[in-house]
Amino acid sequence: MILLSRLVSIFLLALIVFATLSPIGLRPHLGDANLERALAYLLLGVALALSFPRHTVRTAFLVVGIAAVLEMLQLIDPGRHGRVEDMIIKAAAGLVGVAVITLAGKLLRPSPSENQ
Repeated sequence: MILLSRLVSIFLLALIVFATLSPIGLRPHLGDANLERALAYLLLGVALALSFPRHTVRTAFLVVGIAAVLEMLQLIDPGRHGRVEDMIIKAAAGLVGVAVITLAGKLLRPSPSENQ
């Protein structure tokens, strides 16, 4: 399960990097841009949280860092624009993904009293 989620994480990260840094005409377009951003980072947060279940805080920082770095890299490309609002949407969605998996893991884990 962890190997699969890590492979999915790598795939999603590659897709996000491509969509974020490629020329705007090559960016996949499925609907509202904010919804696309949020969905991509939500899925990345979920995949990373499943990949590294014992490193929730590091995973959360990683998701926020990826969003921030990719938005800053857009400032280099004259055809793109990095915006704080976009970074906030991406980071928040990624954190929601991490939180959902972390909370689900805690709720589904048997309590110590059930093991006795």
